[in-house]
Amino acid sequence: MSEPTTFTYADQTVHRLGFGAMRITGKGIWGEPNDIDEALAVLRRAVELGVDFIDTADSYGPYVSEELIARALAPYGEVKIATKAGLVRTGPDLWFPCGRPQYLRQECEMSLRRLRQESLDLFQLHRIDPEVDADEQFGVLRELLDEGKVKAVGLSEVSVEEIKKARAVVPISTVQNLYNVTNRASEEVLNYCEAEGIGFIPWFPVASGHLARSGGPLDTLAAQSGVTVAQLSLAWLLRRSPVILPIPGTSKVAHVEENCAASQVQMSDDTYHAIDTLLVEG
Repeated sequence: MSEPTTFTYADQTVHRLGFGAMRITGKGIWGEPNDIDEALAVLRRAVELGVDFIDTADSYGPYVSEELIARALAPYGEVKIATKAGLVRTGPDLWFPCGRPQYLRQECEMSLRRLRQESLDLFQLHRIDPEVDADEQFGVLRELLDEGKVKAVGLSEVSVEEIKKARAVVPISTVQNLYNVTNRASEEVLNYCEAEGIGFIPWFPVASGHLARSGGPLDTLAAQSGVTVAQLSLAWLLRRSPVILPIPGTSKVAHVEENCAASQVQMSDDTYHAIDTLLVEG
């Protein structure tokens, strides 16, 4: 049986293989990319290949990713833009939680301006700030949803209990946690999302480490299937659960084309189960 190619959240239907727009910024996810024209071409090529779900954040750059998305793609037509707030930047590779309600509201308003939208398609809390009462953070998300500033709300890097606590305050459409073939620490969260019909967006979706190294077990399986490790990783995610929305990111057009081709990979049962065995053995 083939896997569903689309997923619907908050009355928005998107293809399950999206694009993550973090890498179209500068080194350390700071400042503009070295080649702005290539970054714009990456975004446009992704959409040409059928991508209609693009994930970004105010902190990517900061602000650069959102600005490039608007420059390349606005008005967006059927393409949905998911953005985030809740991490402040003080330099390359530096990230600090900030969940004060006034700040989250400000960043929502600023993302609306940068993305040139009247309502954000999906607004995600990038991290729950441990220094701010969680219900206050969820509460402002509820306010923004009720005001029509956002169409849907998501969370990032959360536990099942945190999702349940948030859902008591505001409807949660998606959860974005680290998850891939070689890192399944969020398995319990994924299973909960599947049971509840919540979209699960795995960040860092391509396998890494010794299992995925050149000549390693995943590389061997990929070669046997006539695909790359990246394509094998993404195809496995698409098969793993119908609520998974992988968002592979890149700064190169060639890699966008490689990643998007993963949606056409027909993974055999033997290969799918061999990947599970490799994780246990590895």
